[in-house]
Amino acid sequence: MTATRTFAFVLYPGLTPLDFVGPLQVLGALQEFGLGFEAVTVAADLEPLHTDIAVSVTASHTFAQVPEPFGLIVPGGGAPTFAALADEHLLGYVRRAAGTAELVGSVCTGSLVLGAAGLLEGREAVTHWAAMPMLRAFGATPVSRRWVADGPVRTAAGVAAGIDMALQLVAELVGEDACRMIQSAIEYDPRPPLGPIDWSGLDREPMESWLRSQVQQGLAADPELRARLLAP
Repeated sequence: MTATRTFAFVLYPGLTPLDFVGPLQVLGALQEFGLGFEAVTVAADLEPLHTDIAVSVTASHTFAQVPEPFGLIVPGGGAPTFAALADEHLLGYVRRAAGTAELVGSVCTGSLVLGAAGLLEGREAVTHWAAMPMLRAFGATPVSRRWVADGPVRTAAGVAAGIDMALQLVAELVGEDACRMIQSAIEYDPRPPLGPIDWSGLDREPMESWLRSQVQQGLAADPELRARLLAP
């Protein structure tokens, strides 16, 4: 019997739920359809964690219970994610798990956690559009795409892009038929009421200014790392 391969989604206080819930729903379907995978959530302990919206989450497993997952995915967020860049307990787990994982991924600013763990040096990567320059602080090359694959590392752009990345992983791991089946099962067929984002006409300053404030808040106790992220 083939062993079940585990995707571990890393949780920590203050994260953005959609960063992990979207791809978790996609990859969790691999288990529902009996395709040889499971998707779990991991955290330092099993206490409820607040998020950046009005809901708390509790991990299904501790870091110690899932030391060597097949795949590791780190979600992002605002100030709490920047604080996580200096959380050595969290970073230590990410490094150790990534050392044996066949796939390592992130969603939104979760890529900066991978960077802080030393996993993006010399790689192409993407993150939320307002945080793209910050990838250079960790030796990564920012690439403006919906998701980026560089060796075993997969990074997705902001929030909802994690669903696209997860569907691509399904296609790679078990085939396009399964990918289409899962896409239809969750009825993922985006049609926003105002159409796609007009990147050419987007006023970027409000979001970029907000994100800089989140760096200042999250890394108030680590001026060196804060300066690296905010460097011109």
